[in-house]
Amino acid sequence: MEKTRVDIVQEQFHAYLAGAIAGVPPLAPEAPLGPQTSLTARRAVALFEDQVASRLLDVAARALRKTNQSYYTISSAGHEQNAIVGSLLRRDDPCFLHYRSGGLMMARSRLDTATDPILDCVRSFCACADDPISEGRHKVWGSKPLWVPPQTSTIASHLPKAAGLAFALRVARRLGQARDLADDSIVLCSFGDASANHATALAGINAARYSVRRGGSAPIIFLCEDNGIGISVETPRNWIQDTYSRQQHLKYFEMTGSLDDLWNVASEAVDFCRRERTPVFLHLRTIRLWGHAGTDVEASYRSVAEIEATEALDPLLVNARRLIESGAASPEQLRQVVRRVQDRVDAACAAVVQRPKLVSVEHIVRPLAPYDEAAVRAAAAVAVESARRSELFAGALPEQAAAPTKRTMGAHINSALADELLRRPETICFGEDVGRKGGVYNVTTGLQKKFGPHRCFDTLLDETTILGVAQGAALTGVLPIPEIQYLAYIHNALDQLRGEACSLQFFSSGQFANPMVVRVQGLAYQKGFGGHFHNDHSIGALRDIPGLLLGVPSRGDDAAMMLRGLTAVARACGRVAIFLEPIALYHERDLHADGDNGWLTDYPTPEKYLLPGEVGVYHEGAKDLLIVSYANGLRLSLRAAKKLREQGIYARVLDLRWLNPLPFEAVRRHAAECTRVLVADECRATAGGIADAIIADLAEHGYRGPLASVRSIDSYVPLAAAANLVLLSDAQIVEAGVKLGKRS
Repeated sequence: MEKTRVDIVQEQFHAYLAGAIAGVPPLAPEAPLGPQTSLTARRAVALFEDQVASRLLDVAARALRKTNQSYYTISSAGHEQNAIVGSLLRRDDPCFLHYRSGGLMMARSRLDTATDPILDCVRSFCACADDPISEGRHKVWGSKPLWVPPQTSTIASHLPKAAGLAFALRVARRLGQARDLADDSIVLCSFGDASANHATALAGINAARYSVRRGGSAPIIFLCEDNGIGISVETPRNWIQDTYSRQQHLKYFEMTGSLDDLWNVASEAVDFCRRERTPVFLHLRTIRLWGHAGTDVEASYRSVAEIEATEALDPLLVNARRLIESGAASPEQLRQVVRRVQDRVDAACAAVVQRPKLVSVEHIVRPLAPYDEAAVRAAAAVAVESARRSELFAGALPEQAAAPTKRTMGAHINSALADELLRRPETICFGEDVGRKGGVYNVTTGLQKKFGPHRCFDTLLDETTILGVAQGAALTGVLPIPEIQYLAYIHNALDQLRGEACSLQFFSSGQFANPMVVRVQGLAYQKGFGGHFHNDHSIGALRDIPGLLLGVPSRGDDAAMMLRGLTAVARACGRVAIFLEPIALYHERDLHADGDNGWLTDYPTPEKYLLPGEVGVYHEGAKDLLIVSYANGLRLSLRAAKKLREQGIYARVLDLRWLNPLPFEAVRRHAAECTRVLVADECRATAGGIADAIIADLAEHGYRGPLASVRSIDSYVPLAAAANLVLLSDAQIVEAGVKLGKRS
């Protein structure tokens, strides 16, 4: 059988150890390798062992893949010097790791004697159900006891939340959270040179620098593992150094040279970050052995000479030579290290291939969307201290008769946010313009004055950063309520929800969670104002995200109670939720005619809440037609129902409230009591809203009455009166209801 590059690299390494001869007296275990370093012989040999473990695991993964027992072959081979950084960090320094940070993970695992990193790693790439972090759902570096939240991204989309955690450390400590982190804890985030060009990487680094520029802190080390190539695309020579070595508020360190040189630089970088509380860019020059992954034929884009030149720089070979030549270890000691690690890897492989795999849907999805109703209701029932509340609202409680009790949705959300900030001292609100200005639509007015700038604050104008801060803060125990100013803008940062926040519980088997309630201002009907960026009604991308809760209120009182329900679910179950607030309804007062005040509501007292699945029903006795809608569509449907009643058609109107997951059971129950069903969907006709799903569910569950839908045109929303031509109207609902009434 023809030798692979894996075979060649391993043979080269073993050949050196077999023929190596000690030429200097041995060092004492606690003696440094040289006069200019603090790296001792004992720690150097331990580092070598961790690096060997990482390498032999990579070899085993590829060997097991040949027999269809392993499912992951992206290796850390060539990157093993990252173990140095891992050995210098404390257990209370959270780590967000690049997929080639195997050596770092091996070194970090020494901080927990109960952890067997070799066995855990084999379980992971063999997709075993007893993998202690993901239970076989994915190959990730992660560990609850080691403070390593699992990352699945290969494009550096974990940098914003790592920077967010670094920023949030001080806030969390001030709020009494992050109890397992010290005042001088730092964050480590590793990534590759190719992904350093990705927008999310740039956002994360920019956010950390911005925080310091604004007078805050961001104690984070951005560890760039630079192997000079991204799959087959070379990184320009010195691109990373030229790009990051001269940026303000970002201290640059470069790791090159021998093992002890690398140790010295990494030590200095860690000490600087811990002391100064500012971001550090730690540039580790590495190599990549064996191609990107097992399926990557490196010879198709690199010459044999280039491959061999790279292999000559094998860090295991280089470090073995340095240890022997310095007297830190004898050749036989290193051979024993390799044999000992190989025995452990072999034993793990033999044991793991027989271990159980994921075999049921229930097991797979168990951590995806946890929901404990009793715990949620207990969280929702946490009392708001009455005296403090009276003081907060200056004696004019929003629900009391002394105040103008009939209020708009915007006013109710403002009061509900104040109540939640008071109910949960760990809660923070932030986003663009939410602080001093009080929000573009005045929904957060007064919150910063009431609670202080550490609990209600402005961020830079970047949705990726806002959601990154939310994730990082949530990991400390804080409950974030970030605001995305417009629905259209969340698409700039959608992967922070889909790929990162909502996947965390899934890929950590529920061990890590980043609960949050993301307030998003959106939907249309702003009387032609703003064009499509301010009148966006594309919710399909949100409904596509597994595990995401999506609540959309229609009335002010519902909005307050739904917001309370979502914060309770987030707090009790660790869930990620979107609260999509219809901008056009923020300050709407009327229902049927100008001046009727039919859309104003009383403020519900703090103990009242609504939970996912609890719908709103109007004209419940009507049975001719069920109109299913939400948000602006509810107001349109109620107006349409009045006009239909004038034509002898009695319509019951159901407000879904919750669009992910949809309350199918409630819809079926009310549909069964009505002769016909019409879905009035204010979102786009093609995969933009909920009509498809509602009608499909009713059909699949045997509903036998006529079904129809009316939806907005599949178009961006134009300016001025032209918007009315593409948006759903109450006249269209009436027309569809009459037409449906003629069907038998």
